[in-house]
Amino acid sequence: MIRSLEAMPAGVVGFEVDGRISAEDYRDTVIPALTGAARAGEVRFLLVVPEFDGMSGGAVWQDLRMGAEHLRAWKRVALVTDVEWMSHLTSLFGWMSPGETKVFPLARRDEATAWVAS
Repeated sequence: MIRSLEAMPAGVVGFEVDGRISAEDYRDTVIPALTGAARAGEVRFLLVVPEFDGMSGGAVWQDLRMGAEHLRAWKRVALVTDVEWMSHLTSLFGWMSPGETKVFPLARRDEATAWVAS
């Protein structure tokens, strides 16, 4: 499940993952917020992942489609997690993502929010 984070700085869309991500999570929560941010000019994305139980096939497809549709709008992505494999993969392959990508541990969530907003 993905839920929107409230009280984000201007221009930042933020989400927190709890468990497994479904295609409906993307359709109902993520895509509308990112589409609005892209229309405004750029996407600054904060994703907080305390625990991760995987993604449905439909969610993977939505994720790939979402990135491609707004390719030029991505400015910054901050991943906030203590899930080691996510941190390592993002550090290794973040250069392939549009915009800047940076990983922060959960304890530095406020720093991640400030970075993605700057």
